[in-house]
Amino acid sequence: MKSVATYLAHLARETDKPEAEIMALAIQVGLKQLWRERVLGRYLRGEIAREEAIEEVGIDWVEMADRQNQAMLQDLDWALRA
Repeated sequence: MKSVATYLAHLARETDKPEAEIMALAIQVGLKQLWRERVLGRYLRGEIAREEAIEEVGIDWVEMADRQNQAMLQDLDWALRA
């Protein structure tokens, strides 16, 4: 398993960017992901409206969350009936 430092070195070399810039981008991408997960979780729990979730993360993410949630509910229903 590669270490974070190995990934960082490879990305810096392959993109010809300083490691500090790669780290800043990684933090930005990670924060966006965490925010998206939080918004979609709130949406699926009914804490915010679909329209608000779409405004926050985009329709593609909301539709994907809807599909995944529906698939999980179908699997759960199947498991409970088995």
